[in-house]
Amino acid sequence: MCGCMAIGSDRAAAGGSPRVPLSTRLLDVMSSCWRSTAAMRDRCFLMIDDDSVGADRDEPTGLVQPRSPYCDRPVARARRARAQELIERLVAEGRVRLSEPDHDEVAEWRRVVNYAKRHGMEPAGRRIEKVPYGGPGLELFLADGPHPNARNQRPRAAGEPIPVPARLGHLHPVVATLKDEESRLVMPPALRRRSLLLLQGLAAEAVRRGYEVRKARSAFYPREGGVDVAVDGFAYTVSARQEFPESTNPERSTRLVLELAHGLGDRPGRWRDRKSRTLEEALGVILGEIEARAAEDTRRRQDEQQAKAEREVRWRAALDEAKQQAVREQLAHVLREEARGWQEATALSAYCMALERRIQELDGTTDEPALDSARRWLEWARAYVKSIDPLSGLPGMPRTREPTSEELEPHLRGWSPHGPERRGRG
Repeated sequence: MCGCMAIGSDRAAAGGSPRVPLSTRLLDVMSSCWRSTAAMRDRCFLMIDDDSVGADRDEPTGLVQPRSPYCDRPVARARRARAQELIERLVAEGRVRLSEPDHDEVAEWRRVVNYAKRHGMEPAGRRIEKVPYGGPGLELFLADGPHPNARNQRPRAAGEPIPVPARLGHLHPVVATLKDEESRLVMPPALRRRSLLLLQGLAAEAVRRGYEVRKARSAFYPREGGVDVAVDGFAYTVSARQEFPESTNPERSTRLVLELAHGLGDRPGRWRDRKSRTLEEALGVILGEIEARAAEDTRRRQDEQQAKAEREVRWRAALDEAKQQAVREQLAHVLREEARGWQEATALSAYCMALERRIQELDGTTDEPALDSARRWLEWARAYVKSIDPLSGLPGMPRTREPTSEELEPHLRGWSPHGPERRGRG
């Protein structure tokens, strides 16, 4: 038994006056012990042999084997085998494409990919990426480098703070335009001034680092205002607003929020004043997040361009093969037509020979007009046979034409004849 019973007995012996009957207390203690035992059993700290309950207590019982680890269970072994097979295919083929998977198949492939990621099965320096393929399809491929959302890829805190001006002078043109727009940053004057100073500090540092600051393309509410910071062709909107504009609390009503639009996954996208750090001190982190997103978007663009180029190569190879097959079908059609013409000419030629023999047999026994008519018919028939017989001359290599889209599609195995980004009906 567990120590719960001993604790209950000690309390009773200590002279305490129980408020409930002893039997009820014993039931409560036993129930608690049972729950504790069950919890320990579920966590693999305690194993109970159910078969030993009714057995002879003097008979020794064998040790109960602990549960096998998850990785050794059938489901995990099967998933690991599929993950290993996927890695081998990706290394050998570059890409694995699922044309029309159902919902369950897509879910299972995602679990397989996640298993490979969690257990470090991806090749060194590469990662598995998933992109849509042809609408409902899925394409898996190996991309270079770690995932941008990996912990070691997230932006670190800024090493040096970004200077924030004390006066609204020598403003960046975009910030100056925002300052003059009374329909933007509608908030108390002190907060509006601070918002403009924060945006000016961010804009000046972005320009110093070689980035472009543009007028924000995003639509803002009147209480908001911001700028776009463009890095490597990608624009990111940073906006400022009053966090609690309706609050009557003096401390809450003076809080500002800086937001980076279109947050990705679990990446940070909103910064507030904290006891440990003001928004002025957070500008370096915000700009670092912009740089991290730009690096991620650049890698994604490179991966997409690489995938597009590879898809183009595969499409052109499939198109060339389809053209060869379509031209082959053209030649086969001519060959079949010639064979049919030859068979017909052979049969008609045999008939002409039989007709000639029949005319010879009836010569002298049939009136001359009938024989002349038969001879004219035989002459025409032989001319016709010669005209349809492909072997009356020497057949040459037929001329082929450019196959049509309809002729190509049956040979493209799912590709479209119109381009690599479109899917065919086959």
